[in-house]
Amino acid sequence: EQYDFEVPTSTVGDVYARYRVRMAEMWQSLRIIEQALDKLPAGPFRADDRKIVPPPRSELGHSMEAVIHHFKLWTEGFSAPKGYVYQSIEAPRGEFACYLRGDGSPKPARVHFRAPSYVNLASLPWMAKNVFVADLVAIIGSIDIVLGEIDR
Repeated sequence: EQYDFEVPTSTVGDVYARYRVRMAEMWQSLRIIEQALDKLPAGPFRADDRKIVPPPRSELGHSMEAVIHHFKLWTEGFSAPKGYVYQSIEAPRGEFACYLRGDGSPKPARVHFRAPSYVNLASLPWMAKNVFVADLVAIIGSIDIVLGEIDR
């Protein structure tokens, strides 16, 4: 789909410039969200497949089958088909990707996430060259590292 937005950039590259780019990215994200909501068609937005979607709450109080289905869906899950998928998206910190391989059981055979913070941390030696140690806090904060993403 086509959305009207601008990609914020800066030629400076210091902490303040990265902050200003992040703020501009948030404003552009709001523009995209507003346009997407305007294009969203009316009507139901959930899948109608009872094998993967829990029953409506209104049925849980009246139907024992709905309660059993709800319980089994949340405790056992559903079986994904055999095969694999790799999907990446543009996230606020960079490219975020997921690799998922299914073997036909309710639990995936392999899952791997490619988190942007791990890649962004590699730029730290260049950003921290010839700066004071006290500046490292602001530099690390400006590239928005999530430590849970870099723990391998």
